Amino acid sequence: MSSFRILCIIIIAGIFISMLVNLNIGYIDLAISDFINSDSDNSQIAQLRVNRGLAMLLAGISIPTSGFLLQEYFQNPLAGPSVLGITSVASLSVAFYVFLSRDYQIPDFLQNSFISISAIAGSLLLMVVLLAFSARFTDKSFLIIFGFLISALAGAVVSVLQLYAENESLKSYILWSFGANSQVSANQLWVLAGIVLIGLALSFMSIKPLIGNALGIAYAKSFGVNLNQLKLLIIVASSLLSASVTAFLGPILFIGIVVPHFSRIIYNPSRLWQQWILNMILGVLIMEVFSVASELTLFPLNVITSLFGIPVILMMLMSKKMAV
Repeated sequence: MSSFRILCIIIIAGIFISMLVNLNIGYIDLAISDFINSDSDNSQIAQLRVNRGLAMLLAGISIPTSGFLLQEYFQNPLAGPSVLGITSVASLSVAFYVFLSRDYQIPDFLQNSFISISAIAGSLLLMVVLLAFSARFTDKSFLIIFGFLISALAGAVVSVLQLYAENESLKSYILWSFGANSQVSANQLWVLAGIVLIGLALSFMSIKPLIGNALGIAYAKSFGVNLNQLKLLIIVASSLLSASVTAFLGPILFIGIVVPHFSRIIYNPSRLWQQWILNMILGVLIMEVFSVASELTLFPLNVITSLFGIPVILMMLMSKKMAV
């Protein structure tokens, strides 16, 4: 058995264990019957925990994949889902909705759905803008600079909105930004899964061209790689994957940078197909573990990922092994 298969089996075993622990973490101890029997007194709580575990699974697949695609395309180990400004614009869209809809009476059960719709709409709008401008950017670095400027602008506008926001609206926005992994409904999970599947299909189409792209522009062209098509695939795939998770779970920071970094450490970084698979399963394991940590410590999910991700990125910056 190859070392890659052994590694995958170990990680998948860790995923099953962490998911089982995740289902049993909470204020109330649940029995197996609570998950099976819909008439049980605690069936709704059991369903919430199942939704939480599935949400972490989808987030663990999509965010590292988005980071992996961007890092391989830009050949920059610090590129992540926020590099194109997708996360920032999603946050801006949610801020506009939360702060400007305070004068309207919106039922509580619709509030989360409208927040998700706002985030997806803003992200898709930026994706269209990126696609429109990408034809003018012959240098990859221009896309990074454009994303940085968009992120800075979005952050400035959000700060202005927060300055004039009422307490209740400000609280709603902050709670969303912390990452509400326990509030995803079954219907939202279906929508999230559908968007993630589309993003993964586009990712699958990107891997082979990325292998040629890694050898340089001249080699890529000689192998018949359409660099413009690859750029469009990367933008659309990474945007859909990061935007969908941000919409339903809030901005999950640093995971898209850290997981691809770990994957390259534990397995051959030149094998992109294996790296993609490794990114997804390792991402799921990390997100499930972080969900357990969030429930045990009562810290928001985004705080957990930041406390983990920031030291790792600092170590990456200090390390000499920064090359992809």
